Amino acid sequence: MLTTKSIFDRYQEVRARFPEVEPRDRSVEIQSLLEIADQVDAFVFDAFGVLNVGETMIPGADKRLDQLREKGCEIRILTNAASYDRDGAISKFKRLGLRVKDEEIITSREATLQKLSEGHWGVIAADTDQLTDLPVPVTRLRDNSADYHQVDQFLFLSTADWTGSRQDLLEAAMRERPRALLVGNADLAAPRDDGFSVEPGHYGHKVADLFPDHVQFFGKPFPEVYDLIEASLPTLIPSRIAMCGDTLHTDILGAAARGWRTVLVTQDGLFSGFDTQPFSQQAGLFADWRVRRI
Repeated sequence: MLTTKSIFDRYQEVRARFPEVEPRDRSVEIQSLLEIADQVDAFVFDAFGVLNVGETMIPGADKRLDQLREKGCEIRILTNAASYDRDGAISKFKRLGLRVKDEEIITSREATLQKLSEGHWGVIAADTDQLTDLPVPVTRLRDNSADYHQVDQFLFLSTADWTGSRQDLLEAAMRERPRALLVGNADLAAPRDDGFSVEPGHYGHKVADLFPDHVQFFGKPFPEVYDLIEASLPTLIPSRIAMCGDTLHTDILGAAARGWRTVLVTQDGLFSGFDTQPFSQQAGLFADWRVRRI
């Protein structure tokens, strides 16, 4: 079973693969984002643990986004979820009850698909994912070992239907012939209503432990998603953008490496029920601000 500590410890183990940041030693405590709205031109929100937990919106999240817009702040949602295409991502946030514009949502899947090269791709995806946004020939990887050996590269989008035996097939195929593996969601885990789900980054790092030169991760804390955010906010300087997230090694580290401001949200995400101070001290990762809920 995944726990806050085991997830944190694994992030620490693989941290050498992440961007480098200068260590910090403290965060400023605030009660809401309204206190810092005059210092920020754009708020970028992680989804899980900040705006929603599982399929449930965190109370007040919709109202806070509206209030920040009223103060003149731009809003973006930056999610590492790669299990559905752009239309699916937009539908999900609207279904939650968040009043967001389509162009305010940016996903790690978008960044990943921009890096697909020619060739036949073996794709790890939810059975419900139609894969219609993939511009390359694909084979959906399930339990047929021959499929793993025949494809040119691998693309990991979702753990929804992934199993340990399928992971064994992937690793065996890599041992036989190492190839590129693109991981569309760098998260190790995500908070759900009943605990944590295992995400593609968990399995991607297992392969990277064996073949570090063949695995590329997308989503926070890696740079491609920040490129997309900044391209959507061309007139803003990085120090006037604030990332709001619940995870030190993805949300906070990635944004700090980019020169953005950072807000660690503590009540509902990875550190729910824990004091974040010991974790921040161990990792040397302190956000500019810390808040229970946005």
